[in-house]
Amino acid sequence: MPAPVRELPTRPAGLGHLRGWETEVPLPVSGTFTTPARGSLRADAVLTAPEAGVPVLFVEVDNHTEPDAVVARKVESYRRFFQRTTKDHRDRPVPFWQTLWDPSDRDGHPPLALVFAKDGVSPEARMNRMKKIRDLSAACWRGTWHSGSVYDDTVKDGYRDYTATIPVITTTLAQLRLHGPHGPVWWRYGHPGWETLQDALDNPDDVRAYRHREEQRRTERAAQREREHREREEAESRRKAAAWRCPTCHRQVFPDDDSETRPPGSECTICTSISKREQEEAEERAAEEAAAREEAKKNGLFGFLR
Repeated sequence: MPAPVRELPTRPAGLGHLRGWETEVPLPVSGTFTTPARGSLRADAVLTAPEAGVPVLFVEVDNHTEPDAVVARKVESYRRFFQRTTKDHRDRPVPFWQTLWDPSDRDGHPPLALVFAKDGVSPEARMNRMKKIRDLSAACWRGTWHSGSVYDDTVKDGYRDYTATIPVITTTLAQLRLHGPHGPVWWRYGHPGWETLQDALDNPDDVRAYRHREEQRRTERAAQREREHREREEAESRRKAAAWRCPTCHRQVFPDDDSETRPPGSECTICTSISKREQEEAEERAAEEAAAREEAKKNGLFGFLR
């Protein structure tokens, strides 16, 4: 009787190929890769998976055997290694690490993954350790904020410069077993929560995203100006359609001449002013004549001889 077929548990998809992994890779802050100087470090693993959008990923496995500050100093050592430069064939300075690995199109140094692998640690204790390492290594990953445009009294915009920073992404071995590296298992220091790998490696508040928002704002402002221009033209068309000819001088009259609402069919402002002035002059003459008559009555026919 044939033995029953054993079904293997389904595992989530991995990241990269086996040939893309290297372990215990020396990262010389000075010296060479074969003879690193004192103070250099070794990456637990390095993954090259350009087919997955990850030209290079450095991995540190944390087993809770070192204090938080020691792990944070490792992050600083990575930054020192990434900051090291050498000369290319044109005698131009280039990052030393790029002599072995390809850069990505993202700002900043290559990403560093901290994988917390120890079992039997409570979620609270593990999260506290993640946060302490985050706070102690903030200078390596936070970047520099640059203020941009100010659009009103309450909303300001700008971007964060990640040019000299390390994207530090964290996860746990348990999450990787359950969801795989493509699941929402990564917490990038500086990001609000768990994300997929590509989202964790993204910089949503960098200058590229800021320029995109600026372009959107320019488009919105142009559309607003176009709407306002169109509204002014429509209002002017309605104004012209409501115009009439002055019954006195036949000049074109608008309902809002001189910022004064005028009833349809009335005189223009010039003719109205002339009529008003003539009326005032007539009233003044009539008042003078009336006063003269009163004076004559009071003084009699020869009152002027006094």
